[in-house]
Amino acid sequence: MSEVGILILVLVALAFILGGMSVRIVRPFEKGLVERLGKFQRVLDPGLNLIMPFFDTMQKVDMREVVVDVPAQLVITRDNVGVEVDAIIYVQVTDPFRTKYEINNYVYASTKLAQTNLRNVIGEMDLDSCLSSRDDVNAQLRDVLDAATDKWGVKVNRVEMQRIDPPADITDAMSRQMKAERDKRATILEAEAERQAEITRAEGNKMAQILEAEGAAEAVKKRADAERYRQIAVAEGEAKAIGNVFSAIHEGKPNDKLITLKYLEMLPELAKGDANKIFLPYEASGIISALAAMVEGIKTDSPKKTEPQPIVAES
Repeated sequence: MSEVGILILVLVALAFILGGMSVRIVRPFEKGLVERLGKFQRVLDPGLNLIMPFFDTMQKVDMREVVVDVPAQLVITRDNVGVEVDAIIYVQVTDPFRTKYEINNYVYASTKLAQTNLRNVIGEMDLDSCLSSRDDVNAQLRDVLDAATDKWGVKVNRVEMQRIDPPADITDAMSRQMKAERDKRATILEAEAERQAEITRAEGNKMAQILEAEGAAEAVKKRADAERYRQIAVAEGEAKAIGNVFSAIHEGKPNDKLITLKYLEMLPELAKGDANKIFLPYEASGIISALAAMVEGIKTDSPKKTEPQPIVAES
């Protein structure tokens, strides 16, 4: 092979080597930081990129969200109760330049910062607030961590408290307190239910008595109406009977003697009873006069009795 052929082969090989050193591929979730002779040059976006071989170097930065586990630690609350807490923080790189040049290891720094601020936040709250206000604790930690990590080009998206474990004796006391509170609520509910039942029964009895009284009043009213209608019917019947008798009497044209006879027939009825006196009607004088006239008439009409004549013996 001639020297020209060897030279061409060397140049081709050198071109392949230089081309391989110049081409850089950045994946979709990454960013590339290019340094030229130790000085930052530019940021490479995902895809195929070219750099100057021997002069440029590239470092990749992962832009995905990272889950950081904050180790458990003992924290003293405001009411002097030691609780063991741990958390999880979700961080994401927003500026690859500051993440690379402002902090050495942002994951480790975020973990330590979360532990420190966790002690500060929990230390300002009592145990009951810590257990019942986890969302408030998470929000406070997120705000503090996000403000602190902003200069690193890192954003804290979420902070979640995993465990807040009080000591065993505090846990037992809380369990007894919760049980007592539940028993108290159950007793109150039972008493309230019994009171409501008594009220309902009393109202039912009252309504029953009212209905019974209304029914009795209605029955009395109906009986009174029936009695009134009966009396009206009887009175109407008696009035009709009296009218019929009166009409019959007038049609028969009675005289004083018949009336006197009827009065005499009624005297035995009037004389019944324990009374010592007999009250005669206002027309008694007329009746007596008529009676005397009638007796006198009877006497006049009867044959006169002859007195016995003495017998004279003849001598």
